[in-house]
Amino acid sequence: MELEYTPVTAVPGVGEKRAEDLDKLGIRTVADLLGYFPYRYEDFRVVDVSEAVHDEKVTLKGTLYGSPSVRWYGKKKSRLAARMETGGVHVNVVWFNQAFLKKRLKSGETILVSGRWDAHRLQLTADRTWIGSGVNKHVGRLEPVYSVTGSIQVSWLRKTIHRAFVEFGREIREVLPAELLSAYKLPDRAKAMFFLHFPKGREEGKRARRRMAYEELFLYELKLLWHRRQAKKADRGMARRFDREKLEAFIRKLPFPLTDAQRRVTEEILADLEDESRMNRLLQGDVGSGKTVVAAIVLYANRLSGHQGALMVPTEILAEQHLRSLRDLLAPVDMNMVLLTGGMTAKEKREVLSQIQMGLADVVVGTHALFQEDVVYRKLGLVVTDEQHRFGVRQRSTLREKGEKADVLHMTATPIPRTLAITAYGDMDVSVIDEMPAGRQPVETHWVKREVWPRVVEFIGKACRNGRQAYVICPLIEESEKSDLQNAESVFAEIAETLAPIRVGLLHGRMTSAEKDGVMRSYTEGEIQVLVSTTVVEVGVNVPNATVMVIYDADRFGLAQLHQLRGRVGRGGGQSTCILVADPRSETGIERMRVMTETTDGFEIARRDLELRGPGDFFGVKQSGIPEFKVADLIEDFKILEVARADAARILGDPEWETNPEYEGLRAYLDSFEKDRPRFD
Repeated sequence: MELEYTPVTAVPGVGEKRAEDLDKLGIRTVADLLGYFPYRYEDFRVVDVSEAVHDEKVTLKGTLYGSPSVRWYGKKKSRLAARMETGGVHVNVVWFNQAFLKKRLKSGETILVSGRWDAHRLQLTADRTWIGSGVNKHVGRLEPVYSVTGSIQVSWLRKTIHRAFVEFGREIREVLPAELLSAYKLPDRAKAMFFLHFPKGREEGKRARRRMAYEELFLYELKLLWHRRQAKKADRGMARRFDREKLEAFIRKLPFPLTDAQRRVTEEILADLEDESRMNRLLQGDVGSGKTVVAAIVLYANRLSGHQGALMVPTEILAEQHLRSLRDLLAPVDMNMVLLTGGMTAKEKREVLSQIQMGLADVVVGTHALFQEDVVYRKLGLVVTDEQHRFGVRQRSTLREKGEKADVLHMTATPIPRTLAITAYGDMDVSVIDEMPAGRQPVETHWVKREVWPRVVEFIGKACRNGRQAYVICPLIEESEKSDLQNAESVFAEIAETLAPIRVGLLHGRMTSAEKDGVMRSYTEGEIQVLVSTTVVEVGVNVPNATVMVIYDADRFGLAQLHQLRGRVGRGGGQSTCILVADPRSETGIERMRVMTETTDGFEIARRDLELRGPGDFFGVKQSGIPEFKVADLIEDFKILEVARADAARILGDPEWETNPEYEGLRAYLDSFEKDRPRFD
């Protein structure tokens, strides 16, 4: 019997009405029911009254004495009280709205009660009670608690799941090969699932959880790696041939030597270009690690192979900046680079489109305009997307399909912890620039309270009078009665008045594209010395002369965003400073300030951010790629994840993968995944 196809109504006690309610929980089959794991356990381990912690839930065992008393409040509300001796101490036990227990509470009876402990009054307010023979059945027990909805009650669901194990437990099929069970001393699947629901003790529960967490992560990684292998077979690319000597000559002419990390990731990408498989690679690098140089090298290699390249960025300002940077880097070689954005005039656009179609444009830099219908490439071979998470999957794939068998390189300056990178981007190869260019000084970061704001403004003025520029970032555009967050407009007015004649500019999201571009150009060219802005400047803007970054109400920003903002300074030769102005009211806000002042390592910040926010919020609520696991936790189980991925890769690479009977369950799992059949994963 295949439990994935057995309707939940096959379980005794589950009729059509109950099945409808279970369907709201995502439970349609017996496999769904058995795999609907508890999110926590009620702990009925008995504690000594001397060790009971005030205002926490505890379980006490003792002997009743005296007669219980009931007080009524209205017709239905009641307070039942009794006395109990436990561990030589007399305590009060109180039950609200459970007057029916009075008849069962007899002096001398053994009782087990669980509830909130009041150490000051030596009183336990009970929510669970066992009397006489029921006591020993529950002493030390961990009772599962499930998420429920509608008419489904936890107690009914608990009993129903137990009945499902009695009826169908023998039908649970093992999916993991015996070699893995033996290597990691894992219990078999049926036992692990049962004990995850009904552990006899904490150790048994831990072993069951470890087994099911490993299974989830292993099957997920197996699925990802298998899917990538199948996609490579079906989606053949083309092997590029380019003159390595010319490429090396160009690299030697760069204004600075490549770091070891830049050289390593460049070779990984060039190997992809030379391979017949279609490239789908993510290039991670912290702010200022030199991803643009790598992009320039591979775009030149793509040109040497006789193909056009496209670089897509989120905003027109960034597109113009990237074009200038690439022209500077690629100046020693003969390459024609053009800009294509939505803000161009019709005449400018026609001219650029003509160059692209005739193959006169070697590299096209632009925004989402690059994949519009009227853009026709002569021979697009390489697509590079910068800050790739800003574009939807459909946008990226549409640009990729503009070329025949085009390779794709995604770049991001948002560091992603390895545990998330190999889950969110499991279908991509990942390259990491984990080294900063020589001579780059870390940005000094200070956390100050709002009361010293006048001194911060004075510091900004001093930097500007010394020929430098500064950013001031605020979370709001204009003043709001509902919030005490500082706003960009009032800060702009204050700084402009205080620091006159220093030139101050204002930038925010409500401005038109033309207005934003005008302000940014003035700042880039040095006409504006202080830029007061919202987070519009978070990613990519490059002004080497800017050495001061001030972030007002910094505790209201996430760690990743704070790190990106800090990365706007420190791009020139001088020492740069980031000042976080904040009076955090929460532990999370205080922790963010601590982290920012302790490290400038983007990957360490990303790891701490993951711990503070969890994987779901790390990418945003709707960001695709992060799976929701029933048991596994990407933070707690990161070591299991890496082991599971290595195991999955080894087994898929086994020459006997297709024939070894040990892998039959895994092959069946992948077959069902391919056919999109409903099953428990």
